[in-house]
Amino acid sequence: MKEISEILKAYSAAKEARKKTALATVVKVEGSSYRQPGARMLVTEDGMLTGAISGGCLEGDALRKALLSINQKQNKLVTYNTSNEDDAEVGLQLGCNGIVHILFEYINEETGNNPIELLKQLELERKEAVMVTVFSLKRNAFQTGTTLFFRKESTVLNHSNEVLNLIPDVVEVLKNKTSIVKKLKENEDEALIEYIKPSISLVIAGAGNDIQPLVKMATILGWEINIGEGRATHATLKRFPKANQVLVVKPEQFLDNIEIDDHTYFLLMTHNYKYDLAVLKSLLQTNCHYIGILGPKSKFSRMLDDLQSEGILINEEQLSRIHSPVGLDIGAETSEEIALSIISEIKAVASQRAGTYLKYKSGKIHNEVYHGK
Repeated sequence: MKEISEILKAYSAAKEARKKTALATVVKVEGSSYRQPGARMLVTEDGMLTGAISGGCLEGDALRKALLSINQKQNKLVTYNTSNEDDAEVGLQLGCNGIVHILFEYINEETGNNPIELLKQLELERKEAVMVTVFSLKRNAFQTGTTLFFRKESTVLNHSNEVLNLIPDVVEVLKNKTSIVKKLKENEDEALIEYIKPSISLVIAGAGNDIQPLVKMATILGWEINIGEGRATHATLKRFPKANQVLVVKPEQFLDNIEIDDHTYFLLMTHNYKYDLAVLKSLLQTNCHYIGILGPKSKFSRMLDDLQSEGILINEEQLSRIHSPVGLDIGAETSEEIALSIISEIKAVASQRAGTYLKYKSGKIHNEVYHGK
């Protein structure tokens, strides 16, 4: 979502400056690639790039293809064979051992529900969605492009209604939370049916100095950040200008202004035992799936004992959602290192990964996009 948000901001600025634009989207990957289907990059007619479709190796040539798309006012599909060291078109020995198909879409401001307008739908609500992009690998074929936005409550179309035939597949992608590339029966087109989840909502109880590097790192990742604690001297927007919300709040009211969904992650880091315990007690009554608690194991053991003395017993399912001590074991000592450890663990949990060395991973690094029939 961060990349999409930056693309939308860049498009808004380009539109205000009356600059023409094209959207580049990775629609299919065969083999290995730095970026996976769904990666996007906005290109303006004066060569400004926002987003990324590779690690930097394809952007130079992609810029030229995007400008061609803008000048001709047409969608174009370009294939890069990054496993071919003699690829004359790219002119680089990329060594990624994969084939990357990139669709370039000219953004016509006069067209209703153009690709940018469909992407804007993602920012209207904090809910999962599916985008459909139709393309053809056939030379000189018409490239339909980004054609459907779908949420359970709303569907927005571009182009013809034929893409509605894909709704059962779209619903399945939303259910499985996994993107697919599907071949269409009607012709030789294919469709990237892309699952897009909202950004992580990070809710932090605590506003001490150790929270500042944590907020900076989360901001870089595009996470939404809400901070609350009892000290008016600490919980200020001046100290956390990148946070979406900073509140001075009693622990009993900590959750009053917080919307909890499947992508909400809580951290208890006030360094005030009673405050953290009170917030934990409130969180145990919710369905939040991640609670990180700063401090040693002895602190959490004391929390369990104090809760038990109040007649509150934590079951195994609730325990599985609590991460204490919070963070991955990377030998963190300083507040910056601890922030990195915590951010890494949350990302691992969000991606359903163990957070281990990639060198020992037997499969592919990235989640694979299934190629349907």
